[in-house]
Amino acid sequence: MPDLDVDRARSGEVDAFVSLIEQRQERMFRVAGAILGNRSDADDAIQEALVSIWRELPRLRQVVQFEAWADRILVNACRLVLRRRTRRWVREITPTASFNADLSSVTPSHDESVIARDTFGRAFESLDVDARALLVLRHLEGRSVADIATVLSIPEGTVKSRLFTARRALEAALGREAS
Repeated sequence: MPDLDVDRARSGEVDAFVSLIEQRQERMFRVAGAILGNRSDADDAIQEALVSIWRELPRLRQVVQFEAWADRILVNACRLVLRRRTRRWVREITPTASFNADLSSVTPSHDESVIARDTFGRAFESLDVDARALLVLRHLEGRSVADIATVLSIPEGTVKSRLFTARRALEAALGREAS
C-alpha cells in the first residue's frame, strides 16, 4: 500500500503524505540524529527534508524509488544543517534511569562506558557529513551496499571504498580522542 500512498501524495493529497511520513518518522529521527549529533539540528534537517519532499514529490518519476529518494533528501538536508552550523554543539545524551540513580551506586564499568560513549561521539562528530551518512546508513540502519548506492546516487564500488575510508577515518579519530 505504500506505493498507493505515494501516488496519492504525488497528486496533492495531504492525508496520504502524512501517512507516508508517519511510517518513516522514527527512522528519519534516528538517521538525522546520528548524522548530526543533536536533537535540535536533527529536527531542523527533518523539517527541511519534509518541505523538500512535499515540494518535489510531484516530480518523482519512479514511485518504487520513494524510500531511497526521500533518504537522499534527508541526507542532503543534514549536509545543509552542518554547513550552517556556526558553532560545535555538545552531543546530547538521552536521560535514562541510570542518570537518575544515586551517584554512589555508579561502578567503574559504568563510568568507563560513559567515557567510551563520549569519546566515540566526539570522534564521530569530527567526521565529515558524507562519512557520517555512510556509517549511519550501513551500521545503524543496516542498509545494504546496493541500497546505500541508490540513496546516495553513487556506484556500489564507490560506496564500498567510501565506507572503508569512513571506517578508517573513524578509527583515526578514535585514536586521537583516546590519547
